Amino acid sequence: MQRRLDMEAPGPAEKLRLVTRNLQEVLGEDKLSALLRERELRIYWGTATTGKPHVAYFVPMSKIADFLKAGCEVTILFADLHAYLDNMKAPWELLELRTRYYEAVIKAMLESIGVPLDKLTFVRGTDFQLSKEYTLDVYRLSSVVTQHDAKKAGAEVVKQVEHPLLSGLLYPGLQALDEEYLKVDAQFGGVDQRKIFTFAEKYLPALGYTKRIHLMNPMVPGLTGSKMSSSEEESKIDLLDRKEDVKKKLKKAFCEPGNVENNGVLSFIKHVLFPLKSEFVILREEKWGGNKTYTVYEELEKDFAEQVVHPGDLKSSVEVALNKLLDPIREKFNNPEMRKLTSAAYPDAAKAKAAEKGPKNSGPKNSDPEDVIPSRLDIRVGKVISVEKHPDADSLYLEQIDVGEPTPRTVVSGLVQFVPEEQLQDRLVLLLCNLKPQKMRGVESQGMLLCASSVGEPRQVEPLDPPVGCCPGERVFVEGYEHGQPDDELKPKKKVFEKLQADFRISEDCIAQWKQKNLMTKQGSISCKTLKGGNIS
Repeated sequence: MQRRLDMEAPGPAEKLRLVTRNLQEVLGEDKLSALLRERELRIYWGTATTGKPHVAYFVPMSKIADFLKAGCEVTILFADLHAYLDNMKAPWELLELRTRYYEAVIKAMLESIGVPLDKLTFVRGTDFQLSKEYTLDVYRLSSVVTQHDAKKAGAEVVKQVEHPLLSGLLYPGLQALDEEYLKVDAQFGGVDQRKIFTFAEKYLPALGYTKRIHLMNPMVPGLTGSKMSSSEEESKIDLLDRKEDVKKKLKKAFCEPGNVENNGVLSFIKHVLFPLKSEFVILREEKWGGNKTYTVYEELEKDFAEQVVHPGDLKSSVEVALNKLLDPIREKFNNPEMRKLTSAAYPDAAKAKAAEKGPKNSGPKNSDPEDVIPSRLDIRVGKVISVEKHPDADSLYLEQIDVGEPTPRTVVSGLVQFVPEEQLQDRLVLLLCNLKPQKMRGVESQGMLLCASSVGEPRQVEPLDPPVGCCPGERVFVEGYEHGQPDDELKPKKKVFEKLQADFRISEDCIAQWKQKNLMTKQGSISCKTLKGGNIS
């Protein structure tokens, strides 16, 4: 790979092809073409130092390799201040540790795909964002930007909550100013950054600065078919996952035979493995046709769509290729210094709470080795595909609910006297997915639809509402417990949900909470419409 990156510089047409291949959108393509005919392009990619980077980060790394092949001057920004401003996703006391972790792991990723680090410039946001000049420009920008535009710009990137902090409104402005202070021609990011990019194009000229070019990658589906996210354990593979964990997660990944839509396994091949190697090998036994090498991605996709390539062979082939990328990263982090950095930057929430309570011999409550914490619940956003009366029970509904799996789940709920059918149809709801399936009047229910209920009579019940912008399959978590792994199935005798349920409440602002910590998705808080102070069941 390094030999390829160091080859003789290509001509302007080839540079344009390399810079733009596999991108979803380019804002300012005419300007880009003109610049590439005159000189080398200066470009930056920024990453907020929040949750642990996962294998989807290989997608921008692969594009950075393309930029270098095209002769671009590339800067990588570790946006530490942005991480703090985004609803404090990175607490101030962890900011330095997480930035060090990101720097180490991103460099290890680049090295694993053969990108020479000496051709890159690495910068931390706090290296220049706290300067007098930059701070003055933040004030200048705040004098011309409306609250509406700032909130709209951050809608796809900044954590959306019921009562947003001022820091989240500052976030898009800082990202716009970074283009000027890093002295670049272009900014590269995911298509989820588009509103921030158009915000920058509108407001930088208002300060007398040049409008930049913007290059956007598509959003690559995670293993569940929705966006791969650091806060959704089941949607992503961690860069330090063991080989057996990689196998387990790929085995469970959404990869329906013949379905190329929202297929995270295929997307990873298209956006990472193909650009790096210019080919992909399907590994399979001779009785199934033997190994086959593809040099054109579209041919692989066509064969998968026509079911010439089996999902099992696709997954096992990706597993081999992915582990080759992850091996040098695992090796780099397999020493006491790196392990210490990892645990310090991302402390286990459950262990931290246990430490606060004191030593284990303080009483019998600590004798259970399994902590009863909310991250053990597999709560997901679901969409009600159909709803009808149970054939054998007038008080029960039968619902088909899409939770991001290949087929909808059948759920039986006792909502007939509280919620009309038409209010449930096509509605987004919350489903507890890892209860043991239970037959209710002859029909197996594969989950529990979570609702708010009033205290006292007459009893009122409302399904909980996910925030706007959620998709079926998105994980729901309690603040501070984002990184835990849900149980595969909650054992009825352990009564995990029942113990946790005692502390679930609706706040006076109609926000669903556990011990006064909000239930969340990456889009914001879970709520109900009217039942202040109610219970959750």
